[in-house]
Amino acid sequence: MRRPLAWLLIATLVLLSTAQAQPAGAPLSYQGKTVLVTGSTDGLGRELARALAADGAHVIVHGRNAERGQAVVDEITRAGKGSAKFYAADFSSMQAVRDFADTIAKDYPKLNLLVNNAGVAFTGNQPRHASADGHELQFAVNYLAGWVLVNKLRPNLAAAAPSRIVNVASGSAAPIDFDDVMLEKPGAHARGYGQSKLAQVSMTVELAPAFARQGITMISLHPATMMDTTMVRSLGMAPRTSVDEGRDHVMSLIRSPTLEPGAFYLDGKPAEPMDPQPNDAGARAKLVALSAELTGVPFL
Repeated sequence: MRRPLAWLLIATLVLLSTAQAQPAGAPLSYQGKTVLVTGSTDGLGRELARALAADGAHVIVHGRNAERGQAVVDEITRAGKGSAKFYAADFSSMQAVRDFADTIAKDYPKLNLLVNNAGVAFTGNQPRHASADGHELQFAVNYLAGWVLVNKLRPNLAAAAPSRIVNVASGSAAPIDFDDVMLEKPGAHARGYGQSKLAQVSMTVELAPAFARQGITMISLHPATMMDTTMVRSLGMAPRTSVDEGRDHVMSLIRSPTLEPGAFYLDGKPAEPMDPQPNDAGARAKLVALSAELTGVPFL
């Protein structure tokens, strides 16, 4: 992926500011820092929440189920390192996501790390699912919710700079058909998961330079292939990797002393997305306009 000179200068400034905060080459510590991990009551998100708390962080645990959320908080509390608090929100509703973001922004003026991990997945053999707002459900939960959070929590992340946003995307990728974003054409819904994940990658490429100017490093990544999670098992697919493998990969990037803003990470290093659409400035501009329209949250 070609990077313009100005963009690379911004990345260099971010890396320098991060280096000033700790010894060169040392892994980042989240001791005493505040982190938000969405979808952290199960699977990869739960393991990331536990790992960050073990590092001494205060973890904002998010999910839909209050009982499971409190169980994660109680587990972290019993471990005696870090701390946690649970917030419930159903990301299939844009109003619920906006309200959640407003609550987090009010309760935590400084946010050191946002991990957009919450997601849903369906196979092409299943029917098309729509959200309460009428959006294709995977696009709403996997992508639009993250759009709302990065933009509404941007001041809080800037207040804690140098800070980070990690968008948990996927190697699965399908380009956005801007004439049928909600996948209403016959059979189009089979592309839903890949479309939502590639949208995360495109958003990261487009927004990262502006966020970097405020000391916020945003990346996207593929955690691991077909982890042994509830989501994968519900699809009737055989897991190919463990949740621990995904956790270790994501945590290695979260703790990495340097990251390339806007990059898509695969196997621990920047890589080309699985589809070229994120490299298309025109497509990214269309996505930004569409995202602002669908969520009521602009990119400023």
